[in-house]
Amino acid sequence: MTENGAVSDTQRADQFRRLHPLTPVLRGWKVFAAAVALGAQQAYGRDTPIGWLLLAVAASIPIGVVYGFVSWRTTRYRIDSEDLRLDTGVLFRRSRQVRLDRLQAVDVVRPLVARALGLAELRLEVAGGSSAEAPLAYLSEPAAQRLRAELLARAAGLHHETPEAPESVLVKVPLRRLVEGQVRSVGLIAAIVVLVALIAVAATTGQWSVLGVFVLPALFGIVPALVRTVIVHFDFTVAESPDGLRLRHGLLETRAQTVPPGRVQAVRLVQPLLWRSRDWYRLDVNVAGYAGDGQSQTSVLLPVATRDEAFAVLRRVLPDVDLGAVATYGVPGRARWVDPVSWTGNAAGADDKVFVARRGRLRRETDVVPHERVQSVRLTQGPIQRRLSLATVHVDTSPGPVHPTAHHRDAADARALLDAEVTLARRSRAGARPDRWMRPPERPAGPTVAR
Repeated sequence: MTENGAVSDTQRADQFRRLHPLTPVLRGWKVFAAAVALGAQQAYGRDTPIGWLLLAVAASIPIGVVYGFVSWRTTRYRIDSEDLRLDTGVLFRRSRQVRLDRLQAVDVVRPLVARALGLAELRLEVAGGSSAEAPLAYLSEPAAQRLRAELLARAAGLHHETPEAPESVLVKVPLRRLVEGQVRSVGLIAAIVVLVALIAVAATTGQWSVLGVFVLPALFGIVPALVRTVIVHFDFTVAESPDGLRLRHGLLETRAQTVPPGRVQAVRLVQPLLWRSRDWYRLDVNVAGYAGDGQSQTSVLLPVATRDEAFAVLRRVLPDVDLGAVATYGVPGRARWVDPVSWTGNAAGADDKVFVARRGRLRRETDVVPHERVQSVRLTQGPIQRRLSLATVHVDTSPGPVHPTAHHRDAADARALLDAEVTLARRSRAGARPDRWMRPPERPAGPTVAR
């Protein structure tokens, strides 16, 4: 076995392997950080001798190193033709097996400290999992890429030495557009307007304390969220390959994610009010297998894109779907009593491939879900809706940010829409082909020129 965790040509592919030897450093520093945080908490507001706190923090260094080393020595993994086995545990041993035929995604994640050491973490997502299964932290970056290619090949039923498929860049989001998209936020613009107004009032009355009471908390809540979005989606790149769409992004923590063909359960196109002049969109997706904390990092297919870019990517994840050709129908005028602002933007419809729901007047959203991905269909009525003979149709898919919903439709129309969707979903599932990881792309894709 080589130093970085890779297996030499003379070794069998199904032998146990170990993580990178620098893994104890990355695991041990967490003990040190916890000791520092605990010491700061104990020192705050208490008369604790600083010498004892420094001694406790210093003692955490060897403890962290020993813990990291023992954890590394007791962690090993093995891959065969059917599953991946990971043995872990210092005091209590735990052995996990991940069936490769249930593998949904394999992501390469590089936290900031790991990047400094040239390491990466491999995260596996499986169908029905509540979190990442058998995370391999840490491997050298080349070893992580090779292992990812091996897992994808085995999941596709190919030889484990099959090289990674080539890719073609579809979209690369410029930093300027990403920042401008966050600046064009209704929340930020409203906070700035209120700030200017309150500054004028405070200057007139001399009551400057009003700024600390009302404005600063709002800015501290909005601005960090916008900055975090820019950091997470920095250098966002979408590339096409036979094993799916490959997404790469991140400034402090970089992530290389693959969205496999056929694993996208639903798509949402979002166009905020202040993006309309630029004709920009954001694409959110529900991907089978991602759950828990993984959704916050993996549900964005494009953070901000032009119309051409957004629909080009949409055609890749939902081939043979012409969104403009799907006829949608609005809601009756009495819906204004339950949704006075955006009722005119509510519409829904379907063709033989997808269900489409549109909503919003200021913030426009369009949800698209293939019929074979529908898990259930529900009809709900609130007390006011019953009085107005209205109903809402919910189309359920796998967990994620997209919840296709047809709001405030005529009750009879809602029932007909539900019955039609049940029939279309049953028919589509009967004729659907099994999903495979590897398949050729629909057509050669050239890079999109960023604007």
